[in-house]
Amino acid sequence: MPPRPGGAGVRSLLDNSSDKQLLAAHIRGEPHVFAELLRRHSDHLWQTALRTSYNREDAADSLQDALFSAHRTADSFRAESEVRSWLHAIVVNACLDRIRRNKTRRAISILPDVLPEAVDPHDAIAHYELSTVVSEALFTLPDEQRLALVMTEMEGRSVAETAAALGVAEGTIKSRCARARVRLQERLEFFRDPGNRN
Repeated sequence: MPPRPGGAGVRSLLDNSSDKQLLAAHIRGEPHVFAELLRRHSDHLWQTALRTSYNREDAADSLQDALFSAHRTADSFRAESEVRSWLHAIVVNACLDRIRRNKTRRAISILPDVLPEAVDPHDAIAHYELSTVVSEALFTLPDEQRLALVMTEMEGRSVAETAAALGVAEGTIKSRCARARVRLQERLEFFRDPGNRN
C-alpha cells in the first residue's frame, strides 16, 4: 500500500480513528480523512454498485456520483447510523437515479452468484445463455423489489439492516422480497422442465 500523505499526526488520525471520527474530521475540514474512509469501504461500495446497476459502466458512473455526493453532503450524516450504512445508501440511491434516467436502455449484467446450476457446467455457451435469462428476469423487477432482494439474498444483510439502509420499515422489506420472489418464480417457471435448459 502506498504511504499515506501527511506527517505523523495525520497518519495517527487515519489509523486510530473510527469511521464516525473520520467523517467528523472531514466535516471540520481535515485533509485526507475522506480518502481514508473510501479506502476502508471501497470494495463493499463497488460491489454494492455492481449489484444494483445493469452493467459495470453504470456501476462505475453511479459510484463516482455517489462519492462526490457523500463528500459534499457529509454534514447531513446522522450519528445514530453507521458511516458504512450511510455510504451504502448513497451508492444505492445514485444507482437507482441512473437506472431511472436510462430507463430506455436495458443493458444486461451477468450475475453468476444468483444463477441456478447449469446442466453442463463445462458448457460455457449454455451457462452464458442461462445467466442472461436469469439476469433479464432479475432486472424486470421494480427497482425497490430488486434492491431489497439483492441486499438480503446476495449481500447477506438482515431485514433490519436492509430496512435501516433504505430508510423504510422492516415489514416493507419483507413484503418487497416476497413479491420479488413470486415474480422471479413466475418468470423462471419454465426452468422446472429440464428440457428447457438445453
